[in-house]
Amino acid sequence: MQKPLSVYELNTQIKSILEETFLSVYVQGEISNLTFHSSGHIYFSLKDSQSNIACVLFRGNAQHLKVRLQEGMQIEVIGGLSVYPPKGNYQILCKQILSSKTGQLAQAYEDLKKKLEVQGYFAHKKPLPTFPQKVALLTSSTGAALQDMLKIAQKRWRLTQFVIINTLVQGEQAKYSITQNIALADSMGFDCIILARGGGSQEDLWAFNEEMVADAIFQAQTPIISAIGHESDVLISDFVADWRAPTPSGAIELLLPDQTQWLYALQEMRETLSHRFEQILSNRSLLLSSLQEQYKLANHTHKLKLQEDACTQIGQMLQLKLHTLLQHKEQELQALKTLFGSSNPIKRFQDELSTLRQLFISYDPAQKLKNGYVQLTKNGKIIQAEEIKEREVFELTSPKITFKAQRLPES
Repeated sequence: MQKPLSVYELNTQIKSILEETFLSVYVQGEISNLTFHSSGHIYFSLKDSQSNIACVLFRGNAQHLKVRLQEGMQIEVIGGLSVYPPKGNYQILCKQILSSKTGQLAQAYEDLKKKLEVQGYFAHKKPLPTFPQKVALLTSSTGAALQDMLKIAQKRWRLTQFVIINTLVQGEQAKYSITQNIALADSMGFDCIILARGGGSQEDLWAFNEEMVADAIFQAQTPIISAIGHESDVLISDFVADWRAPTPSGAIELLLPDQTQWLYALQEMRETLSHRFEQILSNRSLLLSSLQEQYKLANHTHKLKLQEDACTQIGQMLQLKLHTLLQHKEQELQALKTLFGSSNPIKRFQDELSTLRQLFISYDPAQKLKNGYVQLTKNGKIIQAEEIKEREVFELTSPKITFKAQRLPES
């Protein structure tokens, strides 16, 4: 006889068979018994008119939920069957939950996107102003998105004026409000329009997927930033707008310049300009000095002044040399005075010269001839009387006459 299974073993085998057989299921039904557990898990039953089945959406998948679950809501569940062995209950482990309307909306989204792309709605983008002065905010005046944008704007750039145009951003009438306000803002001469709202489900954001809203954005002459929901939310308005921001706060950061960076940039430009201006002044000063020198060289008055200065300098040098020479002579004279005492060396030299002159006169033959003397010469040579022999002819010369004579023998 076969050994019986324990209840747990049976439930485990059932679990294995169910999970392998129903690895992936796609089920539609109505929510009932909805419970949001403190752990972050969501428990509920999915039912129709004839049956129901337990479902669980664990916290990891619940964080990415796109719809807001409510009792009686029609949804579509993607997941797999599993059995909880301790109780023998089977349930759907949900991986993804979609509103029953989501599939229809997704198809409408894709159809409109393709249509607008063909018509060129996504091709032409207008640039944003570098320093916007006046910006329209099309959003709910009571929404958190507005306060977030104004807070970022206050920190980032305070020179821009913001005009809030209260706009419905959810519900059936939202598309009309958005369309009218885009046209209104476009006619008021704003530098930019920001179309913004916070996060929400696909149904909450659907107004921004409407064709009439896309037409209004496309026809506007003013640059438009689409800042709807979170970064993961991509809407038709994002494609048609000139710029897309991941969040409303991101739209402000995209549009406004950073005042801190610009202050640093202005300081750097000021220093660069100051340095360049100083260089220009320095170069012009050097040029002016050069022109002044050239003018001086070409100016006759300046040339005369240079020559006058040169003459003055030469005169000063001459005076200096004469002064030096006089000092040197005075020093020599002083040395002579020291050498000869109180006697006058010039007088002494004059006396010696007078004596020599008297001696010269006394020994001058011409002077002697004047006194009756004659000179004895023979053959043009002066001779002495004792050199003349008897009967020898010789000459007697006076200053006025020369005649021959002969020595006679002594008697």
